[in-house]
Amino acid sequence: MRLPDPALVVLVGAAGSGKSTWAQGRYRAEEIVSSDALRAVVGSGPSDLDASNDAFALLETIVAARLGRGLTTVVDTLGTDAERRRGWRAAAAASGLPAVVVVLDTSDAECRRRNASRDRPVPAPVLAGQLRAVRDLRAELEAEGWDLVVPVADEAPAPDAPDVLGPAAVDAARDRTNSLGLRVLLQVSRFPWGEDPLAWLTEVARAADEAGFAGLAVMDHLIQIPQVGRAWDSIPEPWVTLGAVAGLGTGLELGTLCTPVTFRPAGVTAKAAATLSALTGGRAFVGIGAGWWEREHAAYGLRFPPPGERLDDLERAIVTMRALWAPGTKPYDEAGVTLPETTCYPRPPSPIPVIVGGSGERRTLRIAARLGDACNLRTTDHDVLERKIAVLRDHCAEVGRDPDEVAVTVLDLPVVGRDRDDVWSRVERHRGRTAAATYAATTHAGTVAEHRDRYGGLAAAGVSTVFLATRDLDGPDAVLDLAGLNA
Repeated sequence: MRLPDPALVVLVGAAGSGKSTWAQGRYRAEEIVSSDALRAVVGSGPSDLDASNDAFALLETIVAARLGRGLTTVVDTLGTDAERRRGWRAAAAASGLPAVVVVLDTSDAECRRRNASRDRPVPAPVLAGQLRAVRDLRAELEAEGWDLVVPVADEAPAPDAPDVLGPAAVDAARDRTNSLGLRVLLQVSRFPWGEDPLAWLTEVARAADEAGFAGLAVMDHLIQIPQVGRAWDSIPEPWVTLGAVAGLGTGLELGTLCTPVTFRPAGVTAKAAATLSALTGGRAFVGIGAGWWEREHAAYGLRFPPPGERLDDLERAIVTMRALWAPGTKPYDEAGVTLPETTCYPRPPSPIPVIVGGSGERRTLRIAARLGDACNLRTTDHDVLERKIAVLRDHCAEVGRDPDEVAVTVLDLPVVGRDRDDVWSRVERHRGRTAAATYAATTHAGTVAEHRDRYGGLAAAGVSTVFLATRDLDGPDAVLDLAGLNA
């Protein structure tokens, strides 16, 4: 569920229920008003109960000031004080902001386990009282007049998962599906970032998160490709770039579309992806393909084998990555891949989806059917797309795999405008020597509403995910203009 924003968001939960982790995974630090953090400011630390009165006085001042300015305000306290909740709700109403209460529905056993691992655990009788109070509150909250009451399940991570983000956070990120049943990921292929690349990248990624995109992908090229820009335009190394985005704490899935097997040994790609997965709590994916552009290989001194050899390498690369991501460190010797050991730490906390890029019907789609979690196709011609999907499903049947196990994703390169005049202004700006009508048809030029209608046709054809890249994506505002595609 996407919560209203701006809004008052009040957290309710006992110690160890995961309130702070939930808030930090979804909101900026400046938007969260925490009683524990304020105890640390006015006292000796977050557990200094002697500083509670001063901390709550500050908290009330900050909450009132933020709500008065119409800013999203997340109140991170136990949330069990009915009088305080009533005051916050009234202040939100006076400011015209929706009031939301989020109840961390964490089991008593898990709260106790987390509490016991703290440097200064809450005394057991106090925690027991908090757990009782939260249970008793649930019916009360429904009757208090909140605009939204949201229960959030938050349980222990799987035993072999790193302590980064719990499965509930991973599942929430992966549930960003629009009303058409599609997940839309933003592909950033142009980087007009000026003098401060990291600031530009940060703003674009946060805008993608705010706009409801399921994830963010970057191309893996050494020189900017001519279909996108000039050779001297910036095209950053993807895994470094994705690592920077991973540090922003968004809910975006992150990965490449696509990494050529000719650029790096498969094991190095596996290591990069596993690290990204660990840093994001399981939100990494790998788009991988055989590679196609000889120029960048020659420029960087890389071998560019014939197509058949590259496709052989693609098969072995997928097998190698999966072997290194699997549990244990045992040797591996199957499917033409021999590894004396499979030691790859950190382990990805959840399976890393492998998206096979390419549409060659005889070989590439068969590799996707046999080894991939998804296959990425182009959307230029709907009839061609449907034929490719049919071929992929035929290959699945031939190799004995359920077609539902291989998702169909598409790379969409449309012109998107705010209204009809804006659409055609963009067509004129980008068409070059191509006839306007031809360019508009090829790029499916239209408004957000018109693209949503088209996406309905993609969903009906069996597409599950759209990777969206536009030529006008020059900053965060351009990203936010696309938010309607995720509704």
